[in-house]
Amino acid sequence: MNDPQEWLGEAFGEGRVADARTLPGRAAETRAVDLEPRLASALEDRGITELYAHQADAVDAIRAGKDVVVATPTASGKSLAYTIPAFENAMDHGGRTLYLGPQNALVADQAESLSDLAHGLGFGSKVRVETYTGRLSKAEKRDVRASEPTVVLSNPDMLHYALLPHAHRLWEWFFSTLDLVVVDEVHEYRGVFGSHVALVLRRLARVCERFDASPQFVCASATIGNPVEHAATVTGRAAADFALVDDDRSESGDTHWLLWNPPRQTGGDGRRRSNHVESMEVFTEFVERGHQTLVFTRSRQGAEQNANRSRDRLRERGEHDLAERIAAYQAALTHDRRRELEAGLQSGDLRGVWSTSALELGVDVGGLDAVVLDGYPGTRMNTFQRAGRAGRGSADSAVVLVAGEDQLDQYVMNNPEALFDGPPERAVADPENDQILDPHLRSAARENWLKPGDSEHFPEFEAHVDALADAGELERRDTDYGTRWTYAGEGSPQHEMSLRSIDDGNVQLLDSSNTKLAELSHADAVRDAHPGAIYHHQGKTYEVSDLDLDAGVARLQRTYADHYTRVLTDKTISVEADLDTSTPFARDDVTARFADITLTTQVTGYERRDAKRGETVGTIPLDLPPRTLETKALYYAVPEDVAEALVAGGDLPGAIHAAEHAMISMFPTELLCDRGDIGGVSTPRHPHTGEPTIFIYDGYPGGVGLVREGYGSLGSLAASTLDMLRGCDCEAGCPACVQSPQCGNANDPLDKNLAITLLDALVAGD
Repeated sequence: MNDPQEWLGEAFGEGRVADARTLPGRAAETRAVDLEPRLASALEDRGITELYAHQADAVDAIRAGKDVVVATPTASGKSLAYTIPAFENAMDHGGRTLYLGPQNALVADQAESLSDLAHGLGFGSKVRVETYTGRLSKAEKRDVRASEPTVVLSNPDMLHYALLPHAHRLWEWFFSTLDLVVVDEVHEYRGVFGSHVALVLRRLARVCERFDASPQFVCASATIGNPVEHAATVTGRAAADFALVDDDRSESGDTHWLLWNPPRQTGGDGRRRSNHVESMEVFTEFVERGHQTLVFTRSRQGAEQNANRSRDRLRERGEHDLAERIAAYQAALTHDRRRELEAGLQSGDLRGVWSTSALELGVDVGGLDAVVLDGYPGTRMNTFQRAGRAGRGSADSAVVLVAGEDQLDQYVMNNPEALFDGPPERAVADPENDQILDPHLRSAARENWLKPGDSEHFPEFEAHVDALADAGELERRDTDYGTRWTYAGEGSPQHEMSLRSIDDGNVQLLDSSNTKLAELSHADAVRDAHPGAIYHHQGKTYEVSDLDLDAGVARLQRTYADHYTRVLTDKTISVEADLDTSTPFARDDVTARFADITLTTQVTGYERRDAKRGETVGTIPLDLPPRTLETKALYYAVPEDVAEALVAGGDLPGAIHAAEHAMISMFPTELLCDRGDIGGVSTPRHPHTGEPTIFIYDGYPGGVGLVREGYGSLGSLAASTLDMLRGCDCEAGCPACVQSPQCGNANDPLDKNLAITLLDALVAGD
């Protein structure tokens, strides 16, 4: 492929490319590995005579009995690193492997690849591959168990709901011979989901102990900042037990990168041209020039709508055949339709696809000529995971990152080195979260009685089981073998919790015919489904007529309203206990603290905003009950001399509010998280400190480790935030620097320039 900067420049004109560079390719480094003859033959039939050096390193480490984490980019062949030992164990002694993937599409893709290789081994190999997911009927699940496969592919949800609860009755044959547990895409197990999965895998370890099994763990990961630490947190194994394989030695061609910043529109508010429109036009240029192209966009509706618009654009250019070879890919499609699209990409029949993050993971779609990123994906890891879809062997490829208007997009445009040379973000999970831990202890006790030795699996074990016993949820028994705790309730505690949330119940969204449209947590319902809220679902617009939190129901009616709504809130924070203190800034008189806090949120009303202009057309009061959140936060007080300068500048509240917004927006430069996972409160005088104070809190009950990690990086976070603010060319503050779509105060007051004054004092030490 010729460098696309030249011909895209001809099509669009100059001024859009903020940075252009070519990342050089590399030749493959391979080496021979001794393999079981039938396996060697099956691989040779598929064109594999030697392994990439990093694959061989991983195989050697697994054979040596180590736990392993393979942290290499997309399309580097991670799956072969665990497939070879899994098949060797099965052929040698009937040893079994449990493969866990975060999405069913990935599980299905891996099952197809592994089954194909297993069939190539011939009769009598003992290798039998089966999937066990919620898609199977009861009869199909019985058939899988009856066949006693040596490789079972599933997901953490099924391990939680179906395998562990029935380990002793239905799965003894499996757990008693389990040699290997593969945790694919381990970087996806972070935040709430990752904290839950970490405890599910600790429950798995207990069940294996019961059957005298001690499986090795193999974790496959994208490039992150803490692969060993994170794999250890998720699996419950010691970090020292892991061998790290992170030097990708697979083949690749040159990759031409363009950072593409849409121009500001003339007139109006000076906002930039839509990144969706620019991405569509870049996409059609690539497709029309014969380059098979994949666009990653943020929403399902966006993928569908922009695929349609791309078809229309190609038809306008007379490319009717190409228009019919454009599609949208997203998780809501049927399994068969997704497989059809994946096959079309592999064969080349499809020339262009708009996708959500559903194609980011390791589903095999072959190598593409180009990837367009419709907006910055939020983290460097996600960016390079998606970009890794481009590239076919040693052929050149292209990646175009089309920026949106928010803080991270524009920060990357102004600081390209942060993208290409900055340290990878860290993944965070917290199995010590009290509100997650207790339900898993109940589940573990239902699966197999708890004993004091289980303290090696569960944090603060004794205090939690004693509290659960006092509450009547566990029954304590003193036996000849020591103290034991059993589950005291009825039914299945596993089915009383979801691995995807921590909340106090859900709210069902019902339309006028009582059809369930969606389900939200209580906190999300108060924000998005309050009376009068405009709610979009599957291309249709609804207005909420009633919200009954006690009954867990919101009622919606179709509307053709030309406005959208934004909730208004008051937030107060009380500090329950300071857990740690530090001096992370250049000024050593500014102390940062990490604390247990209680956040109280009161919804006061909502704004109606014109859908086209974004202007407020009305404010409506609401009377909803306040909500409290017990979580973790970091906070720091503004030093007296800086506060005086901000007062003299005329807007102390605007300065700290803007600094709070800006710092929250930059959290994903340090950690794998979304801005919505973090919240903040700034106050000119907080009763706990008696000074102007900025709080940044973890948005989940009990916290899932995000703010804890952010607290440890507060100095560098302040520095990158200052760079972002200085790099924005607006005068008074905009969506690219200090405005937040989640602000409960309608982004008022905000003072960008005084926020720069504040952060400069902290970073420079003046």
